[in-house]
Amino acid sequence: MHRVYPASHVLASRTMAQGDIRNLERERDLYLQLLELRQHAELGPFLDDALRLLVETSGAERGYIELHSPEDGGELPRWWRASGFSEDQLSAVRAQISSKIIAQALASGEIIETASAILDARFAELESVRLNQICAVLCAPIGDPVPVGVLYLQGRTGDLSFSPADRERAAAFARHLGPVAIDALRRHQTRQRRDPTAPFRKRIDASALVGRSDALARVLATLSSVAPLDITVLIQGPTGAGKGLVAEVLHRNSPRRHHPLVTVSCVAAPAERLEQELFGDELRPGALALADDGTLLLNAIDELPLTTQGKLLNFLDTGVYQPVDGSPAKTADVRLLTTTAVDLDALSGAGHFRADLRYRVQVLPIVVPNLNERRDDIALLAQHFCELACERHRLAPLEWTPSALAALAVHTWPGNVRQLANVVEAATTLAASAGAHAIDRGHLFPASAAHDERELSWQAAVGRFQRTYLETILDECDWNVARAARRLDLARSHIYNLIRGFGLNRD
Repeated sequence: MHRVYPASHVLASRTMAQGDIRNLERERDLYLQLLELRQHAELGPFLDDALRLLVETSGAERGYIELHSPEDGGELPRWWRASGFSEDQLSAVRAQISSKIIAQALASGEIIETASAILDARFAELESVRLNQICAVLCAPIGDPVPVGVLYLQGRTGDLSFSPADRERAAAFARHLGPVAIDALRRHQTRQRRDPTAPFRKRIDASALVGRSDALARVLATLSSVAPLDITVLIQGPTGAGKGLVAEVLHRNSPRRHHPLVTVSCVAAPAERLEQELFGDELRPGALALADDGTLLLNAIDELPLTTQGKLLNFLDTGVYQPVDGSPAKTADVRLLTTTAVDLDALSGAGHFRADLRYRVQVLPIVVPNLNERRDDIALLAQHFCELACERHRLAPLEWTPSALAALAVHTWPGNVRQLANVVEAATTLAASAGAHAIDRGHLFPASAAHDERELSWQAAVGRFQRTYLETILDECDWNVARAARRLDLARSHIYNLIRGFGLNRD
């Protein structure tokens, strides 16, 4: 005898089956990411994705995960992610780290579960539980036998409590994440301890130059040797790379540091105005007089007019200069620093810059790298500029989402550090005005789809091509990141950064 089911029952069964399949696919993706994590340099983006998957598969309204390094010694967690919490709710959850629910899970190394915390005698008296009316909670320690973190799920949608399957999934995830997390945290600490700039920072004050990259270390190595010497230095590098900051470090660490650093820009200035600014007159002292016993910085010396070049050369040879109004000649004792973004040799060969002056100003050149040569510094620079912007505009401190940092890492920066600083300041004010507690990718690069294709900058066009090409390769590889990495000859970790940076999602 065959039983006939209503069509609605068959449809519901199919829907449930599809839901089960989807859950299994999510769990599979989660464990595949756990395996992939050992190959990744960054733990944060993984935790973001892992928490999102756990919240989705468990049906939790909110989720929180944090990890401690075994060497943190009770300090605030180095890594944490939250989903679905308001600021007040998140503060309440984090307060429980030293309180009952999370503290008990960490202390016992066992899963803490309750269908309703406000009705549970163990937790009903907690102020955070009462104020936030916390119901279903599932809290699993990460790591065995000594927990290094905790997974916290709250507010089950639909049912009042988490299912046995939810508990089993959370326990398995926490158990497997433990050794992976410890390994990743140790790798992170090793990278943090490896700071090639550290030996040179002990010799000079270079706090204005943020970063730990090898490229920056080479600059600091030269600075630490040159700063104490009273010689002329030419600072070379692309626009926005930070040549002015290098000049400030040179002056601050020189014997002249207690005297002025006077800056003159040569950009698009007529000879008469520049000479007035440099040599002054009887009524108004020029930069040479103001910088006496200190340092004179000439920005963009390649744009210095030829007539003024001759007068500057004469001063460098004799220490004597003539004010523009014909008043008696004066002397000044200055250290000259200059900057340029062009090749002075080529400029001199074309007759636009005096060869004899070129020899005098580039006694010792320092080359400042562009931002693409020091990508390891991008996250540190972004956080530094965010802190400065928050302080300048009197804003509350902001966090960074992993997708935002990944977007910065894959972006091209033709304007170098200056462009990054402007983008971060704009994103900081945008995020704060929107009431956000973290800067996300959308704050950094607001959608510009409405712009005409013909108005795309070179940078935007290259970025669009990279995004489209990566998406094409991923689709052809059925989103197998390892296979896509082999085809593109890139590291898998870089592919993941590109995916997050471009905001790609698989349909």
